[in-house]
Amino acid sequence: MKVLFAGTPAVAVPSLDALVKAGFDVVAVLTRPDAPVGRKRVLTPSPVAARAMELGIDVIRAARVDADTTAGIAKYAPDVAAIVAYGGIVPKDALGVPTHGWVNLHFSLLPAWRGAAPVQRSIIAGDDVTGAATFQLEEGLDTGPVFGTLTETVRPEDTAGDLLERLSISGAVLLSQTLSAIDAGQAAPQPQIGEVSHAPKLTLDDGRLDWQQPALALNRRARGVTPEPGAWTTLDGQRVKLEPVALRPEVKDLPPGSIRVDGKSVLVGTGSHAVELGRVQPAGKKMMSPADWARGLATPERVVFE
Repeated sequence: MKVLFAGTPAVAVPSLDALVKAGFDVVAVLTRPDAPVGRKRVLTPSPVAARAMELGIDVIRAARVDADTTAGIAKYAPDVAAIVAYGGIVPKDALGVPTHGWVNLHFSLLPAWRGAAPVQRSIIAGDDVTGAATFQLEEGLDTGPVFGTLTETVRPEDTAGDLLERLSISGAVLLSQTLSAIDAGQAAPQPQIGEVSHAPKLTLDDGRLDWQQPALALNRRARGVTPEPGAWTTLDGQRVKLEPVALRPEVKDLPPGSIRVDGKSVLVGTGSHAVELGRVQPAGKKMMSPADWARGLATPERVVFE
């Protein structure tokens, strides 16, 4: 079966590898254009493009699936298109190009968390279990019938990056199994059933920690926005980046935003009990341990995050 693979970030690479390993004829890869990376803004291929070139697979670079992109896909006459975090909408004309349409690997248990940031929103919401689903792509936002699912426990220390890494590996197996079932004529996608929730793309503001909120909500938010866009707060009007914070339920006497140095630990008050800071990155500096950061403060006991 001839497969067009569409994907862009690193979490899509395991799926590309799984399809190649399973013996599918991956005729081309669709990915977003090379993007500037690092301080020098060097144009760099996407992780999927880089892997496709290593595998000797043709690469179609497109910021969106327009008429020209659709025509380029059609030249390969794919039997099916597999899509994992491509980063763009597939319009109706392109949906009809592959014989079996487009199969999307989505990192949630649909219809929960439809949208661009399902894992991140799941952690922020405090879900105990999430997962992945393969479904038939259609014009609606992640609304198509589901071929298969898998579940994954959300661990107390999981960041979005941790959870996405695990789901990218298990999800790659699910995607390969789904395409095998389609190829064998045994696939039977079922309509989505259950409560719908939405997972819009994260913005920088989603990473801001509001110290009036309970500690558990701050812990979840910081983990959900790590590694991108990252958790942050402000001090004297300057943005301070933060790694995930740990719960310290035994400390209940710190006002929200106030800090206390406790040996090598730095505690911050919240709307419930304290949290312990992970690494800290002040404006214009590198990430550092909380103890090193606190040593640079003239009067740490007077510091209050805004």
